[in-house]
Amino acid sequence: MPSLIATAAFAMTLVLVGCGDNATERAATGGLGGAVIAGPAGAVVGGTLGAATAD
Repeated sequence: MPSLIATAAFAMTLVLVGCGDNATERAATGGLGGAVIAGPAGAVVGGTLGAATAD
């Protein structure tokens, strides 16, 4: 069951990372999603993924 929760949390982070029109917005939404799921470390990962996926 914990692996299912981890997979769902990761999928939710990827969905939030895709929100936004530019790198700043994507980093912000990814950071917020990561913070909700995993705290400060999640915010860093989500923000990084958001910035990296920008056009």
